Amino acid sequence: MKGCVPFMGKGDGSEEPSPFFSRHRVDAGQAGLHWQADDVQMAFEDRIDAAQQLARALAKYRGKNPLVLAIPRGAVPMGRLLAKELEGELDVVLVRKLGAPGNPEFAVGAVDEAGWTYVADYAPEVGASHAYLAEETAAQLATMRARRAAYTPARPPIDPAGRIVIVMDDGLATGATMIAALHSIRSRRPARLVCAVPVASPDSLEKVRAHADEVVCLDAPFGFHAVGQFYRTFGQVEDREVVATLAGR
Repeated sequence: MKGCVPFMGKGDGSEEPSPFFSRHRVDAGQAGLHWQADDVQMAFEDRIDAAQQLARALAKYRGKNPLVLAIPRGAVPMGRLLAKELEGELDVVLVRKLGAPGNPEFAVGAVDEAGWTYVADYAPEVGASHAYLAEETAAQLATMRARRAAYTPARPPIDPAGRIVIVMDDGLATGATMIAALHSIRSRRPARLVCAVPVASPDSLEKVRAHADEVVCLDAPFGFHAVGQFYRTFGQVEDREVVATLAGR
């Protein structure tokens, strides 16, 4: 993937990303992943800019009433724009990463609302024992119960059965939460299941492709270190913004 420049930064969310990346369209079907690099300069201004670009890449679904499921919290404002542009509906799919011992931001797996877990093969190497994973899973399930009560207190999740479903996040680092999200939705029998992200590590794309009918990713550079490095502005999305967005405010 020529044209990708490794990013050097502090990793604290305030870093300035390099503008020189190659753009790729990633489509995961029976033939696997297909890459097309056009050597353009690219860096996302913010999540809304990324969502606008994703909307153009997903334009074939406009008018087909897709269900856009955003992974909270960062992807929810993006999901609102994507659902509007594609003339679809917005909801959330609740999943939580299972953080590594002593490093909660590093995912060793993920869990969905039903309790299904994905555990990365490297989890034991970083000290994630069975007992640790059980404790971490219980804690993240409690967080999801609280979030579901806050996010959609007056209704159940929108049923994805028989629909085109687009599961989106603001990027993929390990792919763990996306795998859990796709597994959760697949079990509810959508007509088509699409994974959509602005940026991802190449390894994470390989891991998620088996779980979706299609994967759309705008950029997958080899110099990937963290999702935030590809955004000029990458602020925290708070629960109150998620609640307001899902309430249509």
